[in-house]
Amino acid sequence: MAPVLIGALRRGARLAGMAAMALSVLALLVLGLGPHTGRYRTATVLSGSMRPAITEGSVVLVTPLPATELRQGHVIMYRIPTQDRRVVAHRVVEVVEGGERPVVRTQGDANPQPDAWTARLEGETLWQVRGALPNLGFALQALRSPLVRTLSVGVVPVVLALLWLAEIWRSAGTGAQPEPGVPSAAVGS
Repeated sequence: MAPVLIGALRRGARLAGMAAMALSVLALLVLGLGPHTGRYRTATVLSGSMRPAITEGSVVLVTPLPATELRQGHVIMYRIPTQDRRVVAHRVVEVVEGGERPVVRTQGDANPQPDAWTARLEGETLWQVRGALPNLGFALQALRSPLVRTLSVGVVPVVLALLWLAEIWRSAGTGAQPEPGVPSAAVGS
């Protein structure tokens, strides 16, 4: 291949690598560290009860909502008052009792009937769904698989280290000499 083409491919690969690194850092900040600020949380939706607005496999962003500001129409995440106490994201269809510990009736948008219970919401702060990223939950679930974990912890660092060493050896093998008047690094000082 022509040296120009090889150089362009290397620059393209380097730019793609930097873009992947930037996206990885952004994902770490938004999904891993951001929720620790208390300004928002993320959660993966496991069912289709809120279709079409929120599909299964979506990651939802929820923000704090003072209990006294809860209104009909809000989509909230809460623990259902049944034996399994799972967390769901459903729309408030009725505020039965307002105040600091409201009682609500909810319904999934895709469900034909409201939920069979009324729920007393505990705590001063509720979590209101503000947005959803479709299918991101499936990607996060795949990233948690044992194979991906092994590759990311064991294989990828070794491959990167070998690539960096190859780059060092390649530049050392070209016999690059320091420019005149520029001191070379002192060894053992």
